[in-house]
Order: sequence, then structure tokens, then C-alpha cells
Amino acid sequence: MTKKMTEKPLRQEYLHFESLNTRWSDNDIYGHINNVVYYSYFDTVVNNYLINHAKLNIQTDDVVGFVVNSSCDYFAPIAHPEAIDVGFRVNNLGNKSVEYGLAIFKKNTAEAVACGTFTHVFVARSTGNSMLIPEKIRVGLELVLLK
Repeated sequence: MTKKMTEKPLRQEYLHFESLNTRWSDNDIYGHINNVVYYSYFDTVVNNYLINHAKLNIQTDDVVGFVVNSSCDYFAPIAHPEAIDVGFRVNNLGNKSVEYGLAIFKKNTAEAVACGTFTHVFVARSTGNSMLIPEKIRVGLELVLLK
């Protein structure tokens, strides 16, 4: 489900949520969360999901996810102190890569203040060569695959 940039994604379009608190250092000189920080929120939620729901052991598994593409569209500002929910789903699940869909919501709101994508290619830790997504990770990702 691809939306035009002017259409704000809705909370109901995401299958998993994680709550995060903004930090003082996330604000920029303009008094709102700096644009690059949104990518940090995305990265945190993606990796927490992989660790907690797809059984990825970031210290010992032979596989590593390399980010090869990311994007973010911004609709409304947020600022510290603000608690947010980050919506998460899998937009596309390939053999060696996955595209995640993410959106940031203010607490108790239906429309996203920002949304984006984040693509991982899975590679062998020892060689850096792409490899098939391990079954345990694939099973976890299928739980949030957008159908």
C-alpha cells in the first residue's frame, strides 16, 4: 500500500508498535526533533523487533542486516518532551532483503507525523556477502508482513 507523500499514514496500517520517549538532545535549534533523529527511531524499532521477535542474536549470529536504503517523509513536527509510538511492518520480504515500513505517531493520535522505509540486505558476518534470510528471522518478519 503506497500512499502519496501528502497522505498521512494511519495507525491502523501498522502491525507492531513500540513506544519511545524523545530526548532533550533530539531537539534542534528550531525547537523540534531534528530530521536525522527519525532515522535513529526507525533503526531502534527495527533492531528491537529483530532481536525480540525474530530471534536475531546481534552478538553471535552469522547474519547481519546492512541498511542499503532508507527514506522519511515528514508531515508535522514533534519536540521533546514527547512520548511517541513507532508503527512497524514489513512492506516487502525477499530472499535476501526486506523493506520495512515505519511511521511515527504522537501518543493517542491516528495520523502519522512522519513515515518512511528502511531496507536491510542480510549478509554473512564473516564475508559481507549477501545471504538468504535465515528461517528464524523470516518467520518473525512474516508476522508483520503487509498483505
